[in-house]
Formats: sequence, C-alpha cells, structure tokens
Amino acid sequence: VQLQASGGGLVQAGGSLSLSCAASGRTVSRYVMGWFRQAPGKEREFVGAIVGSGTIKSYADSVKGRFTISRDNAKNTAYLQMNSLKPDDTAVYYCAAGTAPRWPARTAGQYDYWGQGTQVTVSS
Repeated sequence: VQLQASGGGLVQAGGSLSLSCAASGRTVSRYVMGWFRQAPGKEREFVGAIVGSGTIKSYADSVKGRFTISRDNAKNTAYLQMNSLKPDDTAVYYCAAGTAPRWPARTAGQYDYWGQGTQVTVSS
C-alpha cells in the first residue's frame, strides 16, 4: 500500500485546510486510516482515525470540534478537514493505514503504512 498525502499549505489563524490521503496498490476500505502530525522538535502525535466503514471516528482532544476525518472508499482516499486553525496546529501531517489497530488506534506503532507527509503552516 502506498499513501500520498496532499493539501497542505500556509493559512492564517482561523482559516481552514483540507488534506487528502490517496491510497494505491491495494484497496484500503477495510483498513483503519489515521492522521498524525509532527511539529519541529516534538514527537509525532495522534490527530484522528476512522474505521473502514467510516462510521466510527476518534480524535485527539486538541483538535476535537475543529477537525473532521472522512473517507471515500470508492476513491480509496481519506480526508482531514481542518477548521479554526491555530498556530499550534503547524506541523507536518502524515496519513497512515492500519490493518488491525486496537481502537481508538492512537498509537503510531499500530499502523502498517505511512504517507510521506504534507506541511501545514498556520500564521498568527
């Protein structure tokens, strides 16, 4: 499975961005898809995850109510809609796919495949 994250960029605080994670090589409709981020000098942290059917999602407390995860299995793609962005959201965002992570799948080690990351910068 290859994952390609895109959609990052520079946005002002309070703005929005939408990230996409396109999978290839295999259908990921039964995989848990996760989003993580890593800011300079910090460890990679969990942002959110979504089960294969899209009916169950989990979010980090820091993004709950502002970020929304979704997926389109017909397109083999997951999404991360980010609203009300803050400077603290600045990081490289990674998508990941896991075959059987233990829910709520917040640990990076539970994921089998990773995308290359896309930079999100929020200016104050």
